[in-house]
Amino acid sequence: MDIHPLPNNLKITDDKNEIDLDTVHRFLSDTYWSKDIPKHVVKKAIENSLAVALLLDDELIGFGRAITDYATFAYLADIYVADKHRGQDYSKLIVSTLFEKCGSANLRRMLLATADAHGLYRQFGFTDLAQPANFLEIHQANVYQR
Repeated sequence: MDIHPLPNNLKITDDKNEIDLDTVHRFLSDTYWSKDIPKHVVKKAIENSLAVALLLDDELIGFGRAITDYATFAYLADIYVADKHRGQDYSKLIVSTLFEKCGSANLRRMLLATADAHGLYRQFGFTDLAQPANFLEIHQANVYQR
């Protein structure tokens, strides 16, 4: 993956103590995929996932997580970079880090859902479902608005 040189004051971490819950909650509660998500749900999701934070001068500017068993499967979720920091390959850094930390080379399957970032994820090898008829879902689109 071709990632531009990163500033020395940039850090990516999976230390959950360095993940600013308030900032992640602000990010996610305004996205199309988790509009109005309650803070306690974000907290629980971080606690139960491989989560990474991208810090610039100790300010959280990006986030992502993988729901994984580290052996067979991972689902990428909540990849996010703050508006003013987009276009600098930071999302690639987040995804690359998640791939590395979840052991993606040895997983049987990785999934994600996106409405607008297909180009980003295709760079990592994601493709359309080969057999979409084999996948089922329960999708509660407005669960956080109830």
